[in-house]
Amino acid sequence: MTAELTEKPTHNDPIPQDALKQILTEARTYNDFADTPVSEDTIKTLYNTLRMGPTSANSSPARFLFVQSPEAKARLEPSLSEGNREKTMKAPLTVVLAWDTEFYDKVPQLMPHNPDAREWFTSPESTLANGKRNSVLQAAYLIIAARALGLDTGAMTGFDPDKVDEAFFLDEPDMKTWRSDILINLGYGTTTRLFPRLPRLDFDEAAKIL
Repeated sequence: MTAELTEKPTHNDPIPQDALKQILTEARTYNDFADTPVSEDTIKTLYNTLRMGPTSANSSPARFLFVQSPEAKARLEPSLSEGNREKTMKAPLTVVLAWDTEFYDKVPQLMPHNPDAREWFTSPESTLANGKRNSVLQAAYLIIAARALGLDTGAMTGFDPDKVDEAFFLDEPDMKTWRSDILINLGYGTTTRLFPRLPRLDFDEAAKIL
């Protein structure tokens, strides 16, 4: 145990510039995808990669519904805003990024050395703040992991979460506490409707060193 806690698990060498370009500096938000399915093995590899990202007390409140079949897509369609409907229905895979309103019940499993950490998250204020904050963090891990695996992504909030919850979660015993927050289209992007890159804030506009 001592060695496990004191030895650094990685060397943290800088990754190649081409890798940085793929996952961040030249990555894009895609509005159109090739008609190429995302395999089940790729989906599982994606999850098993993103789940390793850190969250508060390892609480991991995000839940992931991978909407792929035509039947499931048809259930999703009524919740989509007009501007997001066509591209989402065409995308080979859409992830409903949700968060579990009772995520704290998994904390003893996820933090076995301190099962009492569950109580840190059980007040309504803490449940909401930590559940939403950490699930959004996990959404970012999903985007980065997807790009690292060669997938393209298109995240959106233009949908009715109440309709998504009603369509997929509320009547399902194992998902009844899930609440949708973000949709992320996944697949292999095309240049159709790929917008020019928008500007970003310079360091001096958005950052300080003290």
